[in-house]
Amino acid sequence: MLPVLFLCSTLGLEVSAKGDEILPYVEGEKVILRVKVPSELAAREVEALYRSIVCTSVAYDMYGDPYKRDGYRQLDVKSVREGDTNVLRTELPVDRGGRCRWRLSNVTFGIRYEETSQFGKSVAHGEGGGVIVLFDESNSPGSGSAIKVEGDLDIRSDYYPWLNERFIGGYSKDANLVTSRSPYIRYLALTARRVNFEPVFHSGYLVRSVGPKIQRKGDFAIFHYSDGSSSTEGWGEPSFRKLQAIRKAAELESAK
Repeated sequence: MLPVLFLCSTLGLEVSAKGDEILPYVEGEKVILRVKVPSELAAREVEALYRSIVCTSVAYDMYGDPYKRDGYRQLDVKSVREGDTNVLRTELPVDRGGRCRWRLSNVTFGIRYEETSQFGKSVAHGEGGGVIVLFDESNSPGSGSAIKVEGDLDIRSDYYPWLNERFIGGYSKDANLVTSRSPYIRYLALTARRVNFEPVFHSGYLVRSVGPKIQRKGDFAIFHYSDGSSSTEGWGEPSFRKLQAIRKAAELESAK
C-alpha cells in the first residue's frame, strides 16, 4: 500500500498518495519553450507541472465528502541561453514515464525585474510578467479564463512598469509589470509543441500609484500616468488600455 500524507487546508482535509518518481529524461515528444528577455528585465524560473491519471489521490471538500484527484509533481526546469542572444530555451518532455505515466500538464514562466534600485531604496519586487500555458483541460494554476489556441503558440505582449506605493497596513513600495491580463496571461494550447514568448517592454511609460493613508469609504489609489494625467481605477491596477493609448499617441507625435 502506498503511504499517505495528510495536509490541512482551508477547504478541509486532503489525503495525498505518494506515487513513484518522475524519470529524469524520456525520449519522445518535447515542448520547446523560447523566451526573448528584454535587456532591462530577467527571466522567471520555468516551472513545469506533470500530472498522472494513474497515481491518484483522495481529497475532501468543505463538506467532508471524498473525491479522486490526479497525482501531480512540479519541477523547476533549467533554461539554456541560445548562443550570445537574449533568448532562453527550455526543453520539456511531454511524457516523463514511470509507473505513474507522468504527462506534461502546464508550464509557468515569464519575466521579472532583476533589481529594483532604480526606483529607490527598499522597493520590493511586485507581481506581473507571468505566463501559464495549459496542455490539458484539468484544473490548473492561475486565475481567469484561458485564451484558446490551436497548434504552436507565439506570444508577443506589451508590458509597462508600475510603481505601487501603499500606506494602509504598513508602508510598502513595489515594482510591477502590467500587460493586458495581469499578473498572468493564461493560454490553453492542447497541441502546442513550440511556445515562443517575446515580451515588448516599454520602460519609458512608467505609471505610479499612491494609495490612501487613511482607510475611508470611497478613497482609492491614484494612478499617475506618464502623460501627466491622473485617475482612480476600479480594478486597483493601471488601465492597460490607457497605457497603450498614451504610448501610441506619443509615438505618432514623434513620427511627425
